[in-house]
Amino acid sequence: MKRLLLVVLVFAYAMNGNTQSPVRIAIAGLSHGHVGWIFNRSDKKDTELVGVYEKDPQLVDEFITRYSLRRELFYTDLNRMLDEVRPQAVAAFGPINEHITLVRAAAPRKIDVMVEKPLATTFDDAKEIQSLAMKNAIQVLTNFETSWYASNQYVNDLVVQGKLGAIRKVMVNDGHQGPKEIGVSEAFFDDLTDPVKNGGGALIDFGCYGANLMTWLMKGARPLSVTAVTHQNKPDIYKNVEDEASILLQYPKAQCIIQASWNWTFSRKDMEVYGTQGYAMAVDATRVRQRLDGKRPEESLTLDPRPDPFTDPFSVLAQVVNGQLKLEENDLYGLKINVIAVEILEAARASARQKKTIKLK
Repeated sequence: MKRLLLVVLVFAYAMNGNTQSPVRIAIAGLSHGHVGWIFNRSDKKDTELVGVYEKDPQLVDEFITRYSLRRELFYTDLNRMLDEVRPQAVAAFGPINEHITLVRAAAPRKIDVMVEKPLATTFDDAKEIQSLAMKNAIQVLTNFETSWYASNQYVNDLVVQGKLGAIRKVMVNDGHQGPKEIGVSEAFFDDLTDPVKNGGGALIDFGCYGANLMTWLMKGARPLSVTAVTHQNKPDIYKNVEDEASILLQYPKAQCIIQASWNWTFSRKDMEVYGTQGYAMAVDATRVRQRLDGKRPEESLTLDPRPDPFTDPFSVLAQVVNGQLKLEENDLYGLKINVIAVEILEAARASARQKKTIKLK
């Protein structure tokens, strides 16, 4: 009997995917403020860090000291690192405009990629990334914090189930007090405030959330037009990029207002979806306010966090790489949604610059 129980337990262990070897992951760039995540997940055994590409010796020394890392992990040549350590996946934590360089190097080597949001700084780069991924049969994921939110998943489920009716208006509010005000590192500040490296300021940094979420809610549909207004409230701090942006997306029967700002009183990432039969508001990662019946008052819900692996982007990446998780075509991490999101951001930049509405072809 004991022997039979042992066999059953071993089988269950294998079926749960726990026998999978750790996914070999390399890092490209150290300037992004979220890169510390990969060095602070020693409790997770689903990945193995095999290499780090970074050309700035000061950043390299800083990370070696902070996380007690072996210097042998670090490379100043991206191609050499990919050839020598042979990772299964590589995650980008450098400037956004370098995402295309990484995919050009990784795709022919059949290495999956995850980048921090957004996918690219230009629509041309986004389309090339998509083409390279398809040609070489690799996955390219874009990591958004709002992908982890149980509240957003809940609201989208209401849309899919028809409980809100047809979407008419969506409002997405994202941002914080400003990169300097919240104390980001000098390297990250330099990236965020460089119009080439980041593609813009608050419009790119936080407008991308709304573009990603609205495209997801609309099941991959592109807007008819994009209108944007940007401003510098703090030109003494943000000399070369905007710190305030409002973007309006017009669809045949729906409208989305994206408020991206480095001027919020406090950090926020929330979304409001109004339909013909009800509304739902994702207040934060787990809280929702909704009114689904006009005869009943608004109600508030507190949800459980999303289950593993969806609260850890590296766990998501690992399961995608080893085949445990298959992303749907209309996925917040996926290429289809994020190529359109970059198209929206590029149109928003053009609209703000030209002071007119941009119609998408």
